[in-house]
Amino acid sequence: MMLSQLTNQLSKATSPYLRQHADNPVAWQTWNAATLSVARKSNKPILLSIGYSACHWCHVMAHESFADHDTARLLNEQFVNIKVDREERPDLDKIYQLSHTILNNGKSGGWPLTVFLSPKNHIPFFCGTYFPKQARGSLLSFGEVCQGVAEFYDEHAEDIDQQGALVKKAFAELNIKSVSGDQHLDYSPLDIARAQLQSSYDKAYGGFGAAPKFPQTTRLRLLLRHWSVTQKNGTPDSAAESILLLTLKSMSEGGLCDQLSGGFYRYSTDAKWDIPHFEKMLYDNGLLLGLYSEAAFAFNDDCFRKTALATASWALATMRSSEAGFYSAIDADSLGEEGQHYLWAPSEVRSLLDERAYELFALRYGLDQAANFDGCWHLRVSQSLGDIAKQQGLTAADVENSIDQSREILLLRRAERESPEIDDKQLTSWNALLIKGLADAGRYLDQPCLVQGAHDAIDFIREKLWDGEQLKSAYTRGQCLQYAFLDDYAFLIDALLSSLQARWRRVDLDFAIALADSLLNQFNDNHEGGFYFTAHDHEQLVHRPKDYADEAIPSGNAIAVYALTRLGHLVGDTRYIDAALETITNAWLEIQRMPSAYSSLLIALDEVLATTEIVVLRVADDTVDQWAAGFDYAPRQFRVVIASSENDLPGRLNNLTAISEFTAYRCHRGICEQPITDPARLYTRAC
Repeated sequence: MMLSQLTNQLSKATSPYLRQHADNPVAWQTWNAATLSVARKSNKPILLSIGYSACHWCHVMAHESFADHDTARLLNEQFVNIKVDREERPDLDKIYQLSHTILNNGKSGGWPLTVFLSPKNHIPFFCGTYFPKQARGSLLSFGEVCQGVAEFYDEHAEDIDQQGALVKKAFAELNIKSVSGDQHLDYSPLDIARAQLQSSYDKAYGGFGAAPKFPQTTRLRLLLRHWSVTQKNGTPDSAAESILLLTLKSMSEGGLCDQLSGGFYRYSTDAKWDIPHFEKMLYDNGLLLGLYSEAAFAFNDDCFRKTALATASWALATMRSSEAGFYSAIDADSLGEEGQHYLWAPSEVRSLLDERAYELFALRYGLDQAANFDGCWHLRVSQSLGDIAKQQGLTAADVENSIDQSREILLLRRAERESPEIDDKQLTSWNALLIKGLADAGRYLDQPCLVQGAHDAIDFIREKLWDGEQLKSAYTRGQCLQYAFLDDYAFLIDALLSSLQARWRRVDLDFAIALADSLLNQFNDNHEGGFYFTAHDHEQLVHRPKDYADEAIPSGNAIAVYALTRLGHLVGDTRYIDAALETITNAWLEIQRMPSAYSSLLIALDEVLATTEIVVLRVADDTVDQWAAGFDYAPRQFRVVIASSENDLPGRLNNLTAISEFTAYRCHRGICEQPITDPARLYTRAC
């Protein structure tokens, strides 16, 4: 096929994001061998545009440029144009986001990502993000960029080849083994990270750094684990506790959290957590659900508990498909504007509530103050229930009841508005994060219905996305997409382990073991250690990432280390433990550069160094739920409750049999103590 014969192919795509561009006059193609061949044969550079359906600036660029016929004519004449959904192809997104950093002197990219590639090797020679239709400040117009790139490609082929060689060299250097296999691992990076987090902490409003502010859940989880260890050692880190309490309170009471329905938006545009970027991502909510549930249990905090329960309720009500999987995201935009679905005009709220209810609602959410978003209100907590109760001569319960009733009234009105679009892709990795959040919430908050929600989603993945040997990465409208990535495997194993702690199911342990075996077979770097992001038989791309730092979601390598270490000690399989240790060792030098950027890997490092204690309870079948609900907060302990009637368990578990109505085993560093038959003795030592 010739370049002039290309037409827009996105109406056939499975991705909601790609289908959003199906009516563009741009001759968009998907990333596939045939399209890449057309580019190579026509010797035309590739314009690769990467985004996702909930992205506000992706919509803006689509409206300004991709829907414009003059711009489309230029693109169709000069380039082979490829659209990619970063959620369907996280491998391509990782590679070309990294390319943006390399080509822009360390500056990170974002979405939409705009990349121009050589057609012969797919190495980028120019990268940017959003470009306006008209030049704005230091930003060139998109048309100027495209015209300049086309001319540069025609006139500077040798320069492009030389730059491509440098980019390829930079890629190769990223996966070089950093230290020898006998490297001594210690706690020093955790101590350094602790200091770095305190130095970047915003003492006024919580969180880290300046605006825009992201939840940075992995950093908070690291601090929570650290605080727990210091507390149990008798020297509680009060500064870490303060960071956690203020940050969690500020996020849950601020505009980052949907004060009506629950659920969190993606990030705050300001330091005070007032005004968010309004898209809601499944991964954020899965991570935050688990964090708030754990913090509620650790600090015995009812506000954190309510936040967690509201988040879980929102996810189950809004994001769950009829098949029990979870959708990816909710768009930031509705009615053509960002956030319109969530904003309130002063007159509208007053018209919906009676005078007394409005008065209390206004005090709670600051409606007695100036509007905070283009003449409207985006709700955030302004005063505590207790303070309002004192002012009004009421009980806190009375105030809470009134506000809850008002919230329901506003929710009903909001439901009548045009809703932002939901991306109905069901991604394995993001589902796993939500499953883990539900399982942890169910366990920490004693909510069996949330554990059941986790189990239902696990069953969906096992039935629809697992063929017995390999996992698929996504499910859309009855179709499974390509085989899975590292994050899919690592996050799902971790979620299964959380589910086992919440409520034992043998089928979940078997699934975790099968996934772990597949992970080792398909992703492990057997020479250097660590796990590649793509499987050994994956499409060959310009780079094969093996990264360790956290991004918006935890590092897949970090979660693999954490989960494999736990699974290995649970069933007594040293293959998993050895692979985890080799991964940490491979990453060791990289961690030293900026430890706080590797928070998930530091949690995994603590898991490896402390060698988490495995506690197995074998109890009468009718007391399993009772024992599953009774436990202390101990992040360095993995505890499962198994009915006495279960037998033929895998590995070491088969030796941990019931010898009375209650039998407990403590196992540490591969050695199990004598069985405990007196429940009181089980709690004589904390972990």
